[in-house]
Amino acid sequence: MIVRLAMRSLTTRPIRTAVLACGFGFGIGAMAALLGVGDVILEQAHSPALEGGGDLVIGGRYGTVESARFFMASVLGAPDLAPRATALSPTKKATLYLIAGPTATPVAVTGGIPSLEKAVGDPEVANAPEWADAPEDRAWSTPEAGDVLRAMDRFHPIPNSPEFSSSWAEWLYFNGRTSDGRVRFYLTFMVGPASPSHGRRVAGVRLQLDRDGQTTSYSAGADIDEAKVLGTAPDLEIGGNRVRLDGLRYRIDLALPGAAGTLVLDARPGQSLPPAMIRGARGWLTGYTAPVLSGKVGGTLTVGRDRIAFQDAPGYHDHNWGFWKGVRWQWGQVAHDDLSFVYGRVFPPRDVADPDRIPGFLGVLGSKGPIGFSTAVSIEESGEHHILVHARGRAIDLDLAFAVERSARTAMSMTASASGTPFDFLQLGGEYRVTGHVGDRVLDFSARGAAETFRPH
Repeated sequence: MIVRLAMRSLTTRPIRTAVLACGFGFGIGAMAALLGVGDVILEQAHSPALEGGGDLVIGGRYGTVESARFFMASVLGAPDLAPRATALSPTKKATLYLIAGPTATPVAVTGGIPSLEKAVGDPEVANAPEWADAPEDRAWSTPEAGDVLRAMDRFHPIPNSPEFSSSWAEWLYFNGRTSDGRVRFYLTFMVGPASPSHGRRVAGVRLQLDRDGQTTSYSAGADIDEAKVLGTAPDLEIGGNRVRLDGLRYRIDLALPGAAGTLVLDARPGQSLPPAMIRGARGWLTGYTAPVLSGKVGGTLTVGRDRIAFQDAPGYHDHNWGFWKGVRWQWGQVAHDDLSFVYGRVFPPRDVADPDRIPGFLGVLGSKGPIGFSTAVSIEESGEHHILVHARGRAIDLDLAFAVERSARTAMSMTASASGTPFDFLQLGGEYRVTGHVGDRVLDFSARGAAETFRPH
């Protein structure tokens, strides 16, 4: 039928039909040409030369690479990669405004480290001798390992989001266990929302001890100066309890009612997970970093008449911040030989972000730095005593089966769901069975570790 109509139109109105045919052909040709040009423009837009020199441009999954300083020092600076990276140069693009009377003119600007930009061959600064590093540039680009830890562990001002501000909290979290596994501690230095006193924040310290399956808690609280927290953290003092970071060593002095002592946690270079944030509607956010995925704990605690000693024992430290009303999470950590594993997933309130679209993550670090990462992660809780973690990726295929042996339950009304269902926060101890592969390493081992989750009250 269509062919018959076309032939009839051609025979009765040959000129109009020819013109239409030419028009359609021209339109299709123009579209093909535009698509080709678009591909070329897109390819050139990603060209390292247009970014300022170099052979490779590194970008983040969601745009800007967060924590470029950590990425350069601990990832590209790892022994396996450092010899292959002859030069690295971070850049930051922004918009400044030139104000002249009532007129504001936007100006696109790019910032970088002068010596590093020259090293990658940026033609804009190659012949500019006055473009030289300041002392701050050198300290940023070649930091000491302790300075990287301190930058990761800095505290954040409360964002200007009045709707959520009362649920703001930021904390340093430590855990460890004795070598025989009979005693495990969970320690939190938390700084909460603003207190009624101007310029001060509500803060507290909480220690949970698990001794042969029996859990006891010790705590203290105080209002502390907000400016001092933002200026000196992770060095904190809350009600006579202190954290100090000296190089790669965290020193913790505790003076809690019923429990006192000194603990030290020694970090290892390359055993860190960089800061990352999730942002939602109306200014909501939450952030996480793990400065010490695998470290060594030493020191003693005195609880009543008992003295508990930690010597060359496994330890861990992470750092959380954000708005926490209606938020839950799953998290776990285990270390074995030279490998450290951490996984987790955050469930924000549905009115700020869709929890189903926020993936879980799993990271694996070796003695020389990161060796595997996946966001194709499922975390399944099977009954009260088992957690199954599956991680898949181009160079990672892992299963972590966690058998719960000990559980500490804490009621947390702030994490109630939108329907008002209250949840309890569970800190779990037990044994992981890890199987699969990361890169070219085949894994099959069991090791003690920790996990956190929430269950209905």
